[in-house]
Amino acid sequence: MNNNTLPVLMATVLFALGCSPLADKSGSSSAPVGRPEINLASGILTPEILYSLSRVSDARLSPDGTKVLYGVTFVSIEQNKSNRELVTVNTDGTDKRQITQTSQSENNAVWMSDGREIAFLSSQSGSSQIWLMNADGSNRRQISDYAGDIEGFIFSPDEKHILFFANIKYGDRTVDIFPNLPKATGRIISDLMYKHWDEWVETIPHPFVAPYENGKMGTAKDIMAGEPYEAPMKPYTDLADLAWSSDSKQIAYASRKKTGMDYSLSTNSDIYIYNIESGKTQNLTEGMMGYDTAPTFSPDGNYIAWISQERDGYESDKKRLFIANLGNGEKKTSPPILTMI
Repeated sequence: MNNNTLPVLMATVLFALGCSPLADKSGSSSAPVGRPEINLASGILTPEILYSLSRVSDARLSPDGTKVLYGVTFVSIEQNKSNRELVTVNTDGTDKRQITQTSQSENNAVWMSDGREIAFLSSQSGSSQIWLMNADGSNRRQISDYAGDIEGFIFSPDEKHILFFANIKYGDRTVDIFPNLPKATGRIISDLMYKHWDEWVETIPHPFVAPYENGKMGTAKDIMAGEPYEAPMKPYTDLADLAWSSDSKQIAYASRKKTGMDYSLSTNSDIYIYNIESGKTQNLTEGMMGYDTAPTFSPDGNYIAWISQERDGYESDKKRLFIANLGNGEKKTSPPILTMI
């Protein structure tokens, strides 16, 4: 190990934890998993010390550019669990504040209302829902009541709609085919790609859009209703595959609309644009045969950019930045770029 590695790691954890903790929102004096104690008496980076180094992630700059919002994940070896809290800090490094301390992790945190509020995901109510609080952590309240777990969300630029994704049922269970065997635990496999890494493919993510008004999320609409495809795409299921247009009227998403043998062999995904007023969907990259991901609209709404690979079935193909003019449909590419995953 490089002799400079340990000081760098320690600097990370000290930066993350150099703030005053709050009381647990449930009423107890501390959260079940909180700031760890680190003992470097031996000078050796042991596995226990490595686990004690809290993980900093998902930094978000406030709209006025004066603060940074980020998450810190604490790990408890004794409890065999982790917990993620939210922290704010001025961009000059002053006034670090841990603004949450609860038994449930806070995720997907974003600034709202010109920086006056913060929206985030929490399972405090029993399922993963969208919550809102003041920027200092006060006035915490639930704003969604979706019948299931919300896995990730993006507010529209005008903050009048919420785009989120959630898992829906995929395929038949044994009990669906043999209702007289309700306790059967076997699986009926009739298609390829029945498993992703360490999970059975019994659900797939779908994007939903819902109105947001008077502090509550309204009825959600599945913008891929009836389609047996994923968006965002597995196995990463990343919010980068979803995007709002600057005028809050269109949604871009990446999806590989294939099943069975085609799904298992092909990398050909496409970028689709959904109009929330008409409900119509356009395939922006039809005829482009490689892996298309990460759509992003330009601030003026005239262009959309995305990452594209050229050849179908070639996972290690070069990644290119493509830009399309939404007015005339013209597409241009940059020289190949390398992205680190």
